[in-house]
Amino acid sequence: MSGIYIHIPFCKQACYYCDFHFSTSLKRKEEMIQALLTEIELRKQEFVSDTVATIYFGGGTPSVLNQSEIETIIDAVYQHYNVIDEPEITLEANPDDLTEERIAEIAKSLVNRLSIGIQSFFEKDLKLMNRAHNAEEAKKCLSLAVDQFENISIDLIYGIPNTTHEEWRENISTALSFGVPHISSYALTVEPKTALESFIQKGVIDNVNDEVAQQQFLILVEELDKAGFVHYELSNFGKEGYFSKNNSAYWQGKKYIGIGPSAHSFNGKERSWNIANNALYIKKIQEKELPSEVEELSNTDRYNEYVMTGLRTVWGVSFHRVAEEFGRMYLDYLKMQAEKFILEDLLYIEDDTLRTTTKGKFLTDGIASDLFKLNLS
Repeated sequence: MSGIYIHIPFCKQACYYCDFHFSTSLKRKEEMIQALLTEIELRKQEFVSDTVATIYFGGGTPSVLNQSEIETIIDAVYQHYNVIDEPEITLEANPDDLTEERIAEIAKSLVNRLSIGIQSFFEKDLKLMNRAHNAEEAKKCLSLAVDQFENISIDLIYGIPNTTHEEWRENISTALSFGVPHISSYALTVEPKTALESFIQKGVIDNVNDEVAQQQFLILVEELDKAGFVHYELSNFGKEGYFSKNNSAYWQGKKYIGIGPSAHSFNGKERSWNIANNALYIKKIQEKELPSEVEELSNTDRYNEYVMTGLRTVWGVSFHRVAEEFGRMYLDYLKMQAEKFILEDLLYIEDDTLRTTTKGKFLTDGIASDLFKLNLS
């Protein structure tokens, strides 16, 4: 089974840390929606023998669309693709968009999962990041949403400059008090060419402290473990039965189509991505052309991606799968490269599968890069 990701490239305002593709101008929203509908139709042949199990509205801020617009896009997917009964349909939303009336509207639609960008329950953090909502709106929308939705995920950010460990624990405690079954949490990262990078360089905002971020990550792991959450992916924690089906499919190498500007797709052998420019995307789609670049993945590319995604998840990297899909040479290389990390108690082997230890989790991406193989085939 496969998934469809729909990128909504609009936001009310730009968060200082964000490097995703979006526009704060909604002038071409109607043209964009029509282009999304056209791309959905143009690409239906790619999934002619596949069933769609997940539909995910990401961005940007998908909740800037009204309910009719969201439902029109969902209807187009159902019209052109074979969708399973009761698929997971996720809508990313910001708290300032989730009024009582809007939540009730969404709950009556086919959307059955909300992913809410809380980030922090502290006003000072939200202002530092230039979020569009305030702390009161964050709490109010959650209290309303849990009455209408069973499947809710919230985003939290750790490692924010001048956020103490005590405040971080309070953020986690506040999130848990609403009874949400899924939490995605990320370290604040200084991306190139963002406002955050500029403010840090000018001394307006203190730089991110990696040691503090690592300590807060370990606090997060400890607190959510005590609350009965499974740490099933580096940045994702869910109660049993509430893991993100959409994201889990990415990490397990399943096919997906990305609709919209900057959206990525994967068919098992090739990865493609649409142009990250709203005007050019609309123009190409109106001409019935797919504005995308395609990269054919070599055996080594696919091995490296499997190592990266596998180490990030609770499922780990299967030695059997490496040998079966990539060959004995890759397995021998993996075992050799992993030895030093096993000795440092950063990796361990269990059931013929390589996994990260609690100590190694925060360092997963760096460890994975040392297990990569040069692109020789």
